[in-house]
Amino acid sequence: MKIEQTPLEGLRIIRPRVFKDDRGYFFESYRQDLLHDHGIAVNFVQENQSKSSYGVVRGLHYQRGKDAQGKLVRAVQGKILDVVVDIRPESKTYGQYFSIELDDVEMLQLWVPAGFAHGFSVLSPKAIIQYKCDNYYNPKAEGGIIWNDDDLNIDWKLGAASVSLSDKDKKHPKFAQHTPIGI
Repeated sequence: MKIEQTPLEGLRIIRPRVFKDDRGYFFESYRQDLLHDHGIAVNFVQENQSKSSYGVVRGLHYQRGKDAQGKLVRAVQGKILDVVVDIRPESKTYGQYFSIELDDVEMLQLWVPAGFAHGFSVLSPKAIIQYKCDNYYNPKAEGGIIWNDDDLNIDWKLGAASVSLSDKDKKHPKFAQHTPIGI
């Protein structure tokens, strides 16, 4: 397993060693000791899974205050564009975003520490996403940023006509109007 730093502090790409043969493949999807060695010393308490069709955009979501969540995200099936926005006001990269394709071929994972808004778009006919969280979900601490904020200018790798959103995700404020994570 190789763990790589991204341009946004704390955000890491986890690249597993995948062993393939004519029977299929094997890889370690989680190794606590290796994550700890790279400064990711977390205790996961919840695991979530979602299934979505092509064009679905989920996000951008975050949890505030003591309920903020770190997430270890991977695509179990299909391909997504995983997107995170740094919402830590004290960060040098505040307001910047990072995106990476996660799929069931390379098996990359993304460690998203607390302090980032997270979302993804589905680039394959369907995708199953799984993510471990280091804090429990609390709907009262939930926040969001609208997916198509002009100031963030995120390329979701979808045409606007292809995008499918939940009613909740259609109503998120722009980045400049979101409620800071510490509140």
